[in-house]
Amino acid sequence: MTTAEALSVIPAAVLRNLSDKLYEKRKNAALELEGIVKHLTSAGDHDKINAVISLLSQEYTYSPQAHNRKGGLIGLAAVTVGLTSDAAQHLKQIVPPVLHSFSHQDSRVRYYACEALYNIAKVVRGDFIVFFNQIFDALCKLAADSDANVQSAAHLLDRLVKDIVTESEQFSIEEFIPLLRERMNILNPHVRQFLVGWITVLDSVPDIDMLGFLPDFLDGLFNMLSDSSHEIRQQADSALSEFLQEIKNSPSVDYGRMAEILVQRAGSQDEFTRLTSITWINEFVKLGRDQLVPYYADILGAILPCISDKEEKIRVVSRETNDELRAIEADPAEGFDVGAILSVARRQLSSEWEATRIESLHWMWTLLNGHRSEVLVFLNDVFDTLLRALSDPSDEVVLLVLEVHACIAEDPQHFRQLVVFLVHSFQHDHSLLEKRGALIIRRLCVLLNAERVYRELSTILEGESDLDFASVMVQALNLILLTSPELSDLREDLKQSLVKDAGRDLLLSLYASWCHSPMAMISLCLLAQSYQHASSVIQSLVEEDINVKFLVQLHKLIHLLETPTFAYLRLQLLEPGRYIWLLKALYGLLMLLPQQSAAFKILRTRLKTVPSYSFKEEKVARTSSGIPFFNGGGGLQISEDGNPNENSHDMHNGINFGSRLKHFKQIQQQHRLHLKSETQSRFSSASSMKEL
Repeated sequence: MTTAEALSVIPAAVLRNLSDKLYEKRKNAALELEGIVKHLTSAGDHDKINAVISLLSQEYTYSPQAHNRKGGLIGLAAVTVGLTSDAAQHLKQIVPPVLHSFSHQDSRVRYYACEALYNIAKVVRGDFIVFFNQIFDALCKLAADSDANVQSAAHLLDRLVKDIVTESEQFSIEEFIPLLRERMNILNPHVRQFLVGWITVLDSVPDIDMLGFLPDFLDGLFNMLSDSSHEIRQQADSALSEFLQEIKNSPSVDYGRMAEILVQRAGSQDEFTRLTSITWINEFVKLGRDQLVPYYADILGAILPCISDKEEKIRVVSRETNDELRAIEADPAEGFDVGAILSVARRQLSSEWEATRIESLHWMWTLLNGHRSEVLVFLNDVFDTLLRALSDPSDEVVLLVLEVHACIAEDPQHFRQLVVFLVHSFQHDHSLLEKRGALIIRRLCVLLNAERVYRELSTILEGESDLDFASVMVQALNLILLTSPELSDLREDLKQSLVKDAGRDLLLSLYASWCHSPMAMISLCLLAQSYQHASSVIQSLVEEDINVKFLVQLHKLIHLLETPTFAYLRLQLLEPGRYIWLLKALYGLLMLLPQQSAAFKILRTRLKTVPSYSFKEEKVARTSSGIPFFNGGGGLQISEDGNPNENSHDMHNGINFGSRLKHFKQIQQQHRLHLKSETQSRFSSASSMKEL
């Protein structure tokens, strides 16, 4: 039917009033139009109805005149009311013009568009669903409208549409989700409230599986947790809490896709977002378990930083989650990526936070104990990081690093590699040796057997070309040997070096490297009760050896002689006739000390306490070689060095001290030549500078 024929159906006065600027006239015209459409509907004259709708759309709702548009909108709503149950077949003509008016620049037109669509929706109800996505899109925009009246009208329309959707069987959640996902990152607070409202409503409908589509809009909900509006944060949190509860009660959940989102959000700058993310991850680890195996590395990467979070609640939940994750016995055959987990732990070992570094090391230790062969494949990737961690400012971290190293070093080749790298680190970082050397060596001795550690260190240092470093390192090892409780068994073995094979072998394994330091050698001889050899070493020292460094070391030794470690030696001074070489060695040390030094006074005081009567009253005999020994009335005859009587003072328990002394002198000569060379080099450099 043509427009002209449509005009014949509608009185001219009605059409005129429909575009009047007064609302009342437009309203009355709409009521008359409603009556006309009812009559046409009763007569079944749908051609004329189509003509009327076409007239209202083309001449009114698409008119550039605002009043015409308003009249067209109210007119279309009146037509729908007049059609009643027959309205559904005409919706494709009625609804699009109304939707088009939502974007009009005149706020009153947008308002009346809301009103018109509201009235249309009330009539058609479920038949309205075919336009849902377009209507949702329009409502989303209107939620952020600049006009408060339009927002209010849109809100009423929104409530009605929600009611219609919840009771409709035609609503397609599959078609709606992409639309929702596109809008979840809009920042406007009104739009955010609108979206959360729809998510909550749809989730409340039993026949709509919103949980199955949660991964599509989960990130958007988490994004809202950091909104500046308290109300929006609260609404988003409420929606998330409801979904989490549903997850707990659901037998089938896609944990993987959501885990990826949670991991990202756990690193948020917003505290509330981090807490919520970690809480979700905690529940996922408990519920998902096997499903989450491929995501363990990502989850761990999110948890470890949060263990050091400034917020206590986050720290507590993160620790709990970390413990849960570590307790799961995962199999590489089922997708457990040892390399990825190890990589995360290695990366977090560089964290600025101590608690995170500690947990990273716990993970390395756990992986080594549960998946040793897999971890060793990646050893080259983590070894340097572990070595650098030995310089960590935290003692607890260093001790844990050593435990990991010790676990790796259970294999001989890795043990050798560890000790070599350790010596290398000490050589290139003297502060590490000074600040952490004792702690590192002592702990390794506990974890890996003290004798094994010292033998390996001695072997490496014996061939060290950097003589200055070798000397410093040996002095450090010697001090640890003499003072550390952890090395008490080692000291006991050395005390028996002249009577037992185990002690002898240990002494010989240390001797060559200890030659790099005269004072370390003297200490070793005193500890091994090789007093005659100690005296020989002292007698072999020349002028160049008695320098400041030597005197500092000697000062330390004199003080150590007063400690419990050398209690046996001080008690032996009660029998000077039996331990003549001990006295000679101590007097030799005394002669090397400046008389005004504290060490001189300490040693002199000690030697003054030696009972003089012992020389006269103890029965002293001599061996065929002229070595005095005490004979207490039978039994094993022991020389002054505490060793069984031998035919030659150069051989004791298979140790050729003569050749050992010769080796000591050779090494010390190398040190003297090295010192002389360095001195000449410095002098030449200084002369060159003066000439310039």
